[in-house]
Amino acid sequence: MTALSWEKLDHEAPEVAAFGKSRIDGKVSYLATVRGDGFPRIHPVTAIVGESRCFMFAEPGSSKVKDFRSNDHFCLHCGMSDSSGSSGEFQITGEVIQIEDDQIRAEAESICSYRPAGRYLLYELKISEAIATAYRGGRPNRKRWTASG
Repeated sequence: MTALSWEKLDHEAPEVAAFGKSRIDGKVSYLATVRGDGFPRIHPVTAIVGESRCFMFAEPGSSKVKDFRSNDHFCLHCGMSDSSGSSGEFQITGEVIQIEDDQIRAEAESICSYRPAGRYLLYELKISEAIATAYRGGRPNRKRWTASG
């Protein structure tokens, strides 16, 4: 499955991208990875959206980095404010790539809501699918975007 940058999501589905940014940028979200034995694992993370990308910093020795070495697939889901979903849900699925370019790292650090340690690794979350869900009157209203159109 194709995975593209946040810029493509923003260009093709700006309403979904704006909703997603409001739900995940600088906030705790939950990242699902695939362990080496094929089982899923979940991690609280803080995604950063800006510079037309979605970034994430990670401790080099963390289990998520270990998982990325064997399988680069992920799913990221925003945190929820309550059990009724009143703030809405946002989820992206795709592949991560490690960013080693110093200029891109400086850009990511400049838009980050916290100061990442110098040893942290930088990843870009490339998106295959994005789903934005708002609950109006208790009924879900979903908008879905896929990289394949």
